[in-house]
Amino acid sequence: MTMQSGEGKKGLIVSAIANGTVLDHLPPGSAIKIAEMLGLLKGSVVIIGQNLKSTKYGKKDVLKVEDRFLTEEECNKIALVAPAATVNIIRNSIMQEKRNVKVPDVVEEVALCANANCITNKEKVPSKLHTISRSPMVLSCHYCGFEVRGEELKLKIK
Repeated sequence: MTMQSGEGKKGLIVSAIANGTVLDHLPPGSAIKIAEMLGLLKGSVVIIGQNLKSTKYGKKDVLKVEDRFLTEEECNKIALVAPAATVNIIRNSIMQEKRNVKVPDVVEEVALCANANCITNKEKVPSKLHTISRSPMVLSCHYCGFEVRGEELKLKIK
């Protein structure tokens, strides 16, 4: 990963990509979790910047994925880990689109139920959680009704 001081730009610059997706404003330490959750570390060129200076948040992570454009569903899954994240779509070295993430109403096969006795943790049943609250984030298991707060969420790794 190339990092250099920016002349005329604020803070540090992580090398640019010509085409792909840039995830910005990620909480420190979350970029690798997000890359694993979305299966980005298998085959894609991924640039991860961790604990970068942020005027808005103090510190942040940045994740860049070359030649891969995340779907809206994938972007919304990011909200489980980074509710303030922004998703920037880059084409021909120009930002074409900027999106904010949103916790989906239903989260399927992304996170595990925190109830050790839930059927999803004992048999091959796909996990499914329903969003009860976005702020603070609270999800409820479709099968057993167990509620989990966002910071306690255990993600599945692809």
